[in-house]
Amino acid sequence: MAIDRREMLKRISLATLGMTGFGIGYCGCRTAPMTGRRQLMLVPEGKEITLGATAFEETVGSQPLSTNQHASEMLNRVGNRIAAVSGRSDYDWEFKLLASAEQNAFCLPGGKVAFYEGILPVCEDEAGLAVVMSHEVAHALARHGGERMSQNMGVEGAKMMVDRIAKSRLPDHSDKILQAYGVASKYGVLLPYSRRQESEADHIGIMLMSEAGYDPTVAPAFWQRFGNLKSGEKQPEFLSTHPADARRAEDLMALMDKASQIYSGAKTKFGRGERLI
Repeated sequence: MAIDRREMLKRISLATLGMTGFGIGYCGCRTAPMTGRRQLMLVPEGKEITLGATAFEETVGSQPLSTNQHASEMLNRVGNRIAAVSGRSDYDWEFKLLASAEQNAFCLPGGKVAFYEGILPVCEDEAGLAVVMSHEVAHALARHGGERMSQNMGVEGAKMMVDRIAKSRLPDHSDKILQAYGVASKYGVLLPYSRRQESEADHIGIMLMSEAGYDPTVAPAFWQRFGNLKSGEKQPEFLSTHPADARRAEDLMALMDKASQIYSGAKTKFGRGERLI
């Protein structure tokens, strides 16, 4: 009986993985939260979380923290509200604001979140912060980085990729997880998420912020506002991995009925919350 190319690639990757440090018999099938999209996942989540914690510690430790107490407190407040509805109480959540003009943010496996000061003016208020927070948290919940590493295993050869990830040398650890989760690193280049993963993070994100009590109508407006920054002389760093365009806002509007229903059922409604700046 003929086997299609995708199934053959999966079998080869799983067979190779069984001979490496990630263990024999690991199941590579899972579905993304909320969307139900099927994913090939060859990296155990425990390994992802360990690498994420190491990479986060190194990244945050190499850059100065923000001295903006108001913004830092708001970041933690919004982050904890999103974390409370994420379904991952097992994560060791952390929220850090970095003193950098970069217009960027990221969430690494295990709930490790960092925002750069440069993105705060675009957020404008608590709800805008929640848009970015929930979007980045969604990438981690859906394990998009692990999915990309798994895809790379199939392309580059599973054993070679796993051996690289499993090395004890710190730069290799940080490099792989930072690249997989779209974070710039002095050890490697930035790898953009696929448009499918971006759309999925938008979908999961708007539902998370709605359940956390933030007005979901802020989401399309935020991405339209951010997309308008493309017309500037320098493209914001955030846009290098997070394409913002009219289609993105339209897709979010198509989800608004469901998001509004979730928002109406939120235990506490914060609306747009406090002004950020």
